[in-house]
Amino acid sequence: MRKNLIASLAIVLASSTAALADASDGKVKIGILNDQSGVYADFGGKSSVEAAKMAIEDYGGKVLGVPVEIVDADHQNKPDIASNIARQWYDTEQVDAIMELTTSSVALAVQAIGKEKKKIDIVTGAATTELTGKQCSPYGFHWAYDTHALAVGTGGALVKQGGDSWFFLTADYAFGYSLEQQTSDFVKANGGSVVGAVRHPLATTDFSSFLLQAQSSGAKVVGLANAGADTQNAIKQAAEFGITQGGQRLAALLFTLAEVHGLGLEAAQGLTLTEGFYWNRDEDSQKFGKRFFERTGKMPNMVHAGTYSAVLQYLKAIDKAGTDETEAVSKALHEMPVDDVFGRGGTVGPNGRMFHDMYLLEVKKPGDSKEPWDYFNVLATIPGKEAYIDPTKSGCELVK
Repeated sequence: MRKNLIASLAIVLASSTAALADASDGKVKIGILNDQSGVYADFGGKSSVEAAKMAIEDYGGKVLGVPVEIVDADHQNKPDIASNIARQWYDTEQVDAIMELTTSSVALAVQAIGKEKKKIDIVTGAATTELTGKQCSPYGFHWAYDTHALAVGTGGALVKQGGDSWFFLTADYAFGYSLEQQTSDFVKANGGSVVGAVRHPLATTDFSSFLLQAQSSGAKVVGLANAGADTQNAIKQAAEFGITQGGQRLAALLFTLAEVHGLGLEAAQGLTLTEGFYWNRDEDSQKFGKRFFERTGKMPNMVHAGTYSAVLQYLKAIDKAGTDETEAVSKALHEMPVDDVFGRGGTVGPNGRMFHDMYLLEVKKPGDSKEPWDYFNVLATIPGKEAYIDPTKSGCELVK
């Protein structure tokens, strides 16, 4: 019996040692890097950190027998600050992967560092298609949405409804340029025209001069190629200038549940937008939404639900690979289907783009909302293969 006990202990010790060897540093560490204090704090922020924690808890708190840890930081929408944090996390704090990465300029900078250091990033908060285009990485993944999907959804819907002339109010950085360009291309391809555009600084509080230019353009649609508090402020001030009363329509090209809540149904009613998730879509999304609400006091948008999905899939990939080594996990992420409350039937392309359905939504009138956070009518489901760019046409050098 004593010999058998010693043999059993040796097997357990060997198995434990093997698991630790397969997970570097005896743990798996994920960094959530996003805007926690600026214009996109409600868009992602600390609520994305909670979504990541939910995924880890749902997975059991461990992978390959070792604990999973979360660290988070505020990049303040500044690529230099984000880059410094990313290098510190990778070089001295044993972070294995960085996720969320609100703000396209930040995401591009951090993905470049990940490519250099052979570390995985999964972007859920930024929109530019460059992440899976010319600036793609073998270790970079784009999860929740992108500018092409937003253009196909919101831009396509309004052109079909007669909104065939556009003027853009565009945030003056990579995300805004990409969203304007993608939507412009889609509008023109469907017989519409772009009569002008103006760019505004990130986090500006005064849209008056920009809105006057939009108003005088005579465009049927004023496209807001911005996000977060910028979009909310633009919509509020557009009402003061009588933009919609004068017959022009506002197109919020990146507007989520969080921003609708901040603006209120009275001001947001009738807006058309595109999201990758809606908590009140079905029974499973409702259950997830209510769990999220208990932790955060708000219902999740596509960035929050996408972050949950990204963390969950990353842990599944580590299990599939049997290691947290970057090359093996990246390979598993490319091969595995995505099947969770966010990415049902999802697949990952060779350029790192995760293909999943998007939803064309209309903000309800106040009288049509049946309960708190019941803000949307689902107008259409946009299949992932229609929403996103074909990898062979993305410009990514990884696609054969």
